[in-house]
Amino acid sequence: MAARAIGTSTIAFGLVSLPVKIYSTSESSRKVSFNMIWKERGVRVRQQYIDPADGAVVPRDEIVKGYEFAKDQYVLFTPEELEVVEAPKSDEIEIVSFVPADTVGRLYFNKAYYLGPDKGGARAYRLLGAALRETDRVAIAKHATRGKQYIVMIRPHDEGLLMEQLYYADEIRPFGEVPLEDGEVNEAELQLAKQLIDQAASDAFDPARFKDEVREKTLELIEAKIAGQEITAAPAEESKTKIIDLMAALKASIEEDEKERKPASRAGKKSKSADKPKKKSTRKKAASG
Repeated sequence: MAARAIGTSTIAFGLVSLPVKIYSTSESSRKVSFNMIWKERGVRVRQQYIDPADGAVVPRDEIVKGYEFAKDQYVLFTPEELEVVEAPKSDEIEIVSFVPADTVGRLYFNKAYYLGPDKGGARAYRLLGAALRETDRVAIAKHATRGKQYIVMIRPHDEGLLMEQLYYADEIRPFGEVPLEDGEVNEAELQLAKQLIDQAASDAFDPARFKDEVREKTLELIEAKIAGQEITAAPAEESKTKIIDLMAALKASIEEDEKERKPASRAGKKSKSADKPKKKSTRKKAASG
C-alpha cells in the first residue's frame, strides 16, 4: 500500500523550486495507547483545567498563554500577539548551504521524514539526489511550518531523499556538564574488553534482529483481557549475581558467550558428520564350517 503524505512543501535551491511531499518514516499505528477510564462506570473521562484556589472548572475560551518570568508571575499573550512572532506560513524548505555529509554530528539528529516528488517535481527531485550523491554532501535548510521554524538536513536515501530535523546549537547540552570520575585503563582489562567485542561483533546493524518485547506482551495481555482471562503477574526473575571486580566481570562475560556458542558449533559438526556416507567394509567374511 502506498504511503500517505502528511504534508507538502517546496525545496528552494538557487532558482530551482522543487515541490515535494513529506511522509512519516515510522508507523504510528504500531504504538499501543491507552485511554483514561472511570473504573466504576467504565466510561472514558475528559481532562479539564481547574483553578487550584477553589477547584472551579475554568472554561477553555477563558484560557490564554502566559510566560512565567518570576516565581508565580506571568506575562500574558493573546493569540493575535503570538501570531506576530510566528514563522511565515510559507511551508518552504530554503536550502542555505551544502556541507560534507560526515560533518553533521549524530547528536543533532531529531526526527526524520521521507521526501517524495510532488506533481511536476520528478526531474528536479532526481537531479538534487544525484548531485548530493556525486558530491558526498548534504543540504542544510530552514523549514518554516505550523508557525515554527526548524533547521533540517536533506540527504540521499535509497533511491530518494530523506529530510532530518536537527536541533539548534543552543538546544544541545555540552558533554562537559556530565560529571566524570578519574580512572585508568588497565591493559589486561582492555584486551579482555576487545576480545568480548570481537566475539559479539557483526558486520552491520540489523534492525530486524530486535523486537519491542514490551509491546508484544502488552498486545498479548490485551487479547487475554478481551477473551475474559484472569491476568496474574509473572514472578520476577532473580537478579544475576553482581560481579564488582571488572576483570572478573569481563572473564565471566567471555566464558558465558563461549558457552552459548558451543552448542551451535557442536550441532553444526554433528550435521556434517551425519551427511557423510558410511564406508563399506573391505574385510571378507570368514567361511563357516
